Amino acid sequence: MNFEILIELTYLASAVLFVVGLKRLQSPATARGGNALAALAMLVAIVATLIDTEILSWTGILVGMAIGGAIGGFAAYRVKMTDMPQLVGIFNGFGGAASALVAVVEFVSNPSIGMGATGVTIMLGTLIGAVTLSGSFIAFAKLQEIMTGNPITFPGQNWVNLGLFFGVLFLGAASLGVGGLALSPLSLFYLFVGGALILGVLIVIPIGGADMPVVISLLNSYSGLAASAAGFVIGNMVLIISGALVGAAGLILTQLMCKGMNRSLANVAFGGFGGGAGVDRALIGKRPVKSADAEGVAAELGYVNSVVIVPGYGLAVAQAQHELRKIGDLLEARGVDVKYAIHPVAGRMPGHMNVLLAEADVSYDKLYDLEEINDDLSKTDAVLIVGANDVVNPSARDPRSIIAGMPILDVDRARRVIVMKRSLSPGFAGIDNDLFYMDHTLMFFGDAKESMSDLVREVRDLA
Repeated sequence: MNFEILIELTYLASAVLFVVGLKRLQSPATARGGNALAALAMLVAIVATLIDTEILSWTGILVGMAIGGAIGGFAAYRVKMTDMPQLVGIFNGFGGAASALVAVVEFVSNPSIGMGATGVTIMLGTLIGAVTLSGSFIAFAKLQEIMTGNPITFPGQNWVNLGLFFGVLFLGAASLGVGGLALSPLSLFYLFVGGALILGVLIVIPIGGADMPVVISLLNSYSGLAASAAGFVIGNMVLIISGALVGAAGLILTQLMCKGMNRSLANVAFGGFGGGAGVDRALIGKRPVKSADAEGVAAELGYVNSVVIVPGYGLAVAQAQHELRKIGDLLEARGVDVKYAIHPVAGRMPGHMNVLLAEADVSYDKLYDLEEINDDLSKTDAVLIVGANDVVNPSARDPRSIIAGMPILDVDRARRVIVMKRSLSPGFAGIDNDLFYMDHTLMFFGDAKESMSDLVREVRDLA
């Protein structure tokens, strides 16, 4: 068989593995296998590319793979569940950087390439990759609390961003010989790269912490588009296909996340949501609440027919998922019907709660999405909320609220609501939660892990 045909067939097999792997990521039950298939597809594609291309130094390639693999493996092994969104953000940034570097190398090696299909593709790959790199690191800094998670805005910001965007496009065209500027193509190109990096920063800083799940999924899409553009630059079909798959999947996920918050993508990008603007923070947490201890909560949960558990970011912070699973097992042993309600934007990245509960071996068939569980909540005896806030805030039904229209879990319609939180502090939206002050709500204050351990003991001791 012709060697070129064998390489192309290998690329085709890799593309098929990508598609199948992506399909299997749709369900928690098959996601791990899907991820393994996608990783295998990338390995096959890399090996085929290295064999098909004249490599300057196999030693350098192998050393780089070993070092990169060791760093990636160590980081993935050591990262906490609460820091997983930051890790995903870093991965997006490095993916954008790698794609941008491919385009940069192509242009630097031939700065007189001119305004053709290849030249335009180089500029697009560089622009998207650079924006993804700097934007992802700003998202990382916000999530890691290196910088404030609140929106950072200034007068005329959207106009500045728009002007910079068109300025970057002009520099990209000038780098390809359009406009006849006096500067050399390389000088213009370096200005183009710098402008793209600044644009990525300015795009992300006005986005608040409440919208970080959307930002993460959108930047993931950008990294895929940058990879696809890099594939066109170097004429690699499997890179084009895999990048397009990632880009499309990221855009679909972004759309789903926006739907989960009843927000448009434009509102997320330009709305500056998450800072609690117009909210009197001095009034937050000042109304009287009903509280309970572990013994009282155990009695509320242990003598009913049905319990729905709602996990949130606070559960991830406390790393209490294993104790939560014990609570569910103990209640089921008493004949209680236990379900887990998952809001699409709970946590700090898409699927955060699903991954957290999977880590504790909670059965997948006990996890219900918002659309599946909401109709049952009015018939539920008790709801246990662990560290969730905005996604259960009934203020979303108030047209005057800043979260008006956001789809929420209708937990306030259950017969009894128990909220486990450290305090009455607001969530990412920066507003008070009316749920905490309702007559049928009990607040169980304390660290989720310690409180959960106490609750496990009390439920076990019930008659």
